[in-house]
Amino acid sequence: MNEIGVTSQIDQTIEGYLSEMRHNLVRLPVDDIRKMVEKLEEARAQGRQVFLFGNGGSASTASHLAVDLAKVTITPGRPRLKAIALTDNMAVISAWANDLAYDEVFSQQLQTHLQPGDVAIGISTSGRSPNVLNALRLARSMGATTIGLTGCDDGQMSGLVDLCIKVPDNRTGRIEDIHLMLGHIVTTCLTKKP
Repeated sequence: MNEIGVTSQIDQTIEGYLSEMRHNLVRLPVDDIRKMVEKLEEARAQGRQVFLFGNGGSASTASHLAVDLAKVTITPGRPRLKAIALTDNMAVISAWANDLAYDEVFSQQLQTHLQPGDVAIGISTSGRSPNVLNALRLARSMGATTIGLTGCDDGQMSGLVDLCIKVPDNRTGRIEDIHLMLGHIVTTCLTKKP
């Protein structure tokens, strides 16, 4: 293939990706995003903790969102959000995975730290990650508010959470892109004065 053909193919790939992302963005459930902001605002006002977790790229999103919620949302005269990513302590994760099962790495941490009224946010592009689903199941049974971020085929997640925000796509990269963006939208809303 000549240089012009390669450039044309690259341009088509870029334009196609951007076009699909624009299509997904206009289909996001704005009401559900607003509800997530409201639940986090309520948690902040009540001094509740927010726990985030996921695998792979979703683990990175959980860590990123925890930082943004804990630091970026600091507003004079308002309580701070207590956000913790259960993905960030590799020693704890590997201990539970080795001694019990990888499916329990998040739920065991929640058993230690979760209080009724806290918020648990599970992130899974497929909605099928056993460790994320187990943690959401446990969090709900312990009286937490549960939120799921997933793709259009939400697996079992929507039945396990109080609020499920589904990206209208089934491709991992696009879902992860939008999950990160959702975190920035939510954080931006939480920095505004009520």
